[in-house]
Amino acid sequence: MSLREQLCEYGRRAVELGLVIGTSGNLSVRQGDQVAVTPSGVALDRLTPEACPIVDLAGHLVEGELQPSSETPMHLAVYQATGTQAIVHTHSVFGTVVATTMTELPPVHYNALLLGGVVKVAEYATYGTPELAANVRAALAGKQAALMANHGGVTIGATMEQAFEATRLLEWLCEVYVRGLAVGRPAVLTDEQLAAVVDRAANPPAFPRRPS
Repeated sequence: MSLREQLCEYGRRAVELGLVIGTSGNLSVRQGDQVAVTPSGVALDRLTPEACPIVDLAGHLVEGELQPSSETPMHLAVYQATGTQAIVHTHSVFGTVVATTMTELPPVHYNALLLGGVVKVAEYATYGTPELAANVRAALAGKQAALMANHGGVTIGATMEQAFEATRLLEWLCEVYVRGLAVGRPAVLTDEQLAAVVDRAANPPAFPRRPS
């Protein structure tokens, strides 16, 4: 599947799962020094491969007739800082709720470790600006995901599939936290408890085969 085809496939999935609405949200995938990115002003479930522009890491348009997403500066800043290969940015409901009310998403479930533990909320800045790009880059340091204050979420991965699954996990964790608040105060896992999970993952139990 080509880079542009990946954007179409995962853009459609993002819409189907309710992770974006209208023309919000954007995705990109990198190969070498070129980045395929979703275009500005086009709903993600209406993308065609030829509509997806390709830019270089300096932000110059290499291929395509449409302008790239207005969030392209943020994507390029993250690529330059992390060396990741794919980025997904959405305006999912629960992620945005957390991003408008908190400064970080605490680890209420051990699967938060898959995103790097505590998910930070990048300080607010106008979309498409160098300020937002710098804030997101800082919030992603050592992480697979970040939230953007009063905006949405962003995840990264070695592949588009990995970045997209991180987005799904981020939204699930945010939903667990928000729904937990309706019942009581969600318990947050301690550093010791999280370390025990890491140890368990590194040393899984062995089940001997039944004697014949």
